[in-house]
Amino acid sequence: MISTSTSAFFERTTQGMNTLRARAEALQEQIGGGERLARSSDDPVAASRLRQLSRADDLSSIDRANADRASADLKLADGALSSLADHVIRAKELAIQAGNATLTAQQRSAIGDELEQIHGQLFALANSRDSSGHALFGGEAAGAAYALDAGGNASYIGTATAGEMPIGDGQTVTRGLTGPEVLEFDVAGMPTDLMAFVKDLAGALKGAVADPAQYARDALGGLDAGLEKVTTGQTIVGTRLAWIDLAAERRVEMSELRASEQADIGGTDIATTVARLQETMLVLEASQASFARLSSLSLFDAIR
Repeated sequence: MISTSTSAFFERTTQGMNTLRARAEALQEQIGGGERLARSSDDPVAASRLRQLSRADDLSSIDRANADRASADLKLADGALSSLADHVIRAKELAIQAGNATLTAQQRSAIGDELEQIHGQLFALANSRDSSGHALFGGEAAGAAYALDAGGNASYIGTATAGEMPIGDGQTVTRGLTGPEVLEFDVAGMPTDLMAFVKDLAGALKGAVADPAQYARDALGGLDAGLEKVTTGQTIVGTRLAWIDLAAERRVEMSELRASEQADIGGTDIATTVARLQETMLVLEASQASFARLSSLSLFDAIR
């Protein structure tokens, strides 16, 4: 019986000290890692909420990547539109020159040559590529947005709309503009596009019409309409970029709120945890001292 009692005493004391050591180690891990929960079973409700916050962070990362891509494509579109506007302005300057009745046919033909070069530059810009190497103004098309036929006339071969990208909180943004949205406009109620208009003007100045000077003067209104369409596209792009920036600010705010909640739920309260560790270590040291003293006693000490 004495043997059994002694064995039980040693076992209970050892288990108690092991429990204290494990608690101290857990508290030290919380202090070192900054995390209060080592496993879900420590606090199932808190662990579930932390998983929800983690999933929200993952979705936010996807939204941020989408927003970055849309922003990059829109900035490329803005740059291309600026170049388009510059070329239209130059075409208008040339039309004004060609409308001067004092110019010779050869001089107007030279202006027509430069307008043909502008037509080629407009075609190249219309086939600009986005951040993924796809057609910038081709909507969802992977290849070119425009193609030239045997007569050198450009035709749109992209899709009807540009793709939309989710940017968070259920919001989306259209990542670009299609060619028709930028280049097509009406002149005297007749639909045309910028490349065809400039090509026709170049041909007229090279002798395709009877009165090229008057044709050049009449073309100024169409060039103004084309320029207005391009600048409208720039405004749309600028608005979408501002929307992406606003969504990014909102995403950062929500990320900060989630980080704060994660710290509140799963983070370690250093002051409280250090105090609990000191208390645990004190109890452990006292237990060890008591055990060492009691285990050294024997029956002979008791009967002396």
